[in-house]
Amino acid sequence: MIPRYSRPEMVKIWDPETKFQIWFEIEAHALDAMADLGVVPKAAAKAVWERGKFDIDRIDEIEREVKHDVIAFLTNVSENVGEEARFLHQGMTSSDVGDTCFNIQLMRAADILLADLDGLLKVLKDRAFEHKDTICIGRSHGIHAEPTTFGLKMAKFYAEFSRSRARLVAAQREISTCAISGAIGTFANVDPKVEAHVADKMGLTPEPISTQIIPRDRHAQFFATLGVIASSVENIAIEVRHLQRTEVLEVEEFFSKGQKGSSAMPHKRNPILSENLTGLARIVRSAVTPALENVALWHERDISHSSVERNIGPDATITLDFALSRLTGVIKNLMVYPENMLKNLSKLGGVIHSQRVLLALTQAGVSREDAYSIVQASAMRVWKDGGQLLDYLKKDKKVTGAISDTDLEALFDMGYHLKHVDTIFKRVFD
Repeated sequence: MIPRYSRPEMVKIWDPETKFQIWFEIEAHALDAMADLGVVPKAAAKAVWERGKFDIDRIDEIEREVKHDVIAFLTNVSENVGEEARFLHQGMTSSDVGDTCFNIQLMRAADILLADLDGLLKVLKDRAFEHKDTICIGRSHGIHAEPTTFGLKMAKFYAEFSRSRARLVAAQREISTCAISGAIGTFANVDPKVEAHVADKMGLTPEPISTQIIPRDRHAQFFATLGVIASSVENIAIEVRHLQRTEVLEVEEFFSKGQKGSSAMPHKRNPILSENLTGLARIVRSAVTPALENVALWHERDISHSSVERNIGPDATITLDFALSRLTGVIKNLMVYPENMLKNLSKLGGVIHSQRVLLALTQAGVSREDAYSIVQASAMRVWKDGGQLLDYLKKDKKVTGAISDTDLEALFDMGYHLKHVDTIFKRVFD
């Protein structure tokens, strides 16, 4: 990803320096295990740890000739180790190193993303409790439906990202496997104990059966999980964008002193961060289909997945890390306007209470079909002519014949809709 949408800690995971260091550790730990088994001299393993080093420019130089990155790496390490380096990579294949490294990088990326999610969840919880009783209109199809609270909106997102966190924990566990099984994965030239040793040292578990590669269904689940998280990021971003529209203006992204909204129109205050998050979510999701397509490979392996993963590994994790951090800032600094929420609640003359009147009529003995028609007729007058639903209903003899004015007025109590807010909060946060 470009620096504009990158954060240093996640970028470092995908640096060549980090990758080659992981490769070196895999090779060195494997050599330790082989030395313990008597396959190679212990002095060789010691020499690799003591003198083993690499130079990225030299690796690139060698690769330009040999056209193979693992061979280039091993050649460069051997140049520094000396004669004992001939025991490196005994019985191993390139995928043993590359696949195990890739999984380690994804594990480390997941650690950062989990920390990102924890930060976001804290902010969502704080805003949810801050606005637990801040009443606002709920919308379906973009149209006024019934009252809710802004705190419930935040609680919904908190629950959504809590599920995403659990999914990422599972996906990280799924990807935390190691393969040191040699060509075709039969362990013909490398003892399974070597794999177990490397796995233990690198914080992994041995892959039960790896052919020549680690099965890509594991990676498909990982990237699919990132895609779901990205969609949840967009879910909040879309809500902010809608609520910040001039005609609504119930919330607004923080607009700092000196910030400019438009090169042409000085009055503009645009939801640029939320719009940016919507776009970044698309980038993360774009990794999902290629990851799914990587599952089906020829026989015991091919490398059609390799070029894909060299792109989607860094791009998806770096982008999502940046997006989660940006979203946390948006929610933390979000300007909330309760007075505009109340203003919007009253725009349609109380039609948001139509269901309560409908139910009261049915309780009074009116059929549901008739009750619906009665209430809808008055509600449509509000849409067409303005005015208050309650006033129209009081003039309808079909209504007043079933419900007294006092009881009818009670049906328009806004607080009625908040009576189970505490129950919902306990479900989400306890």
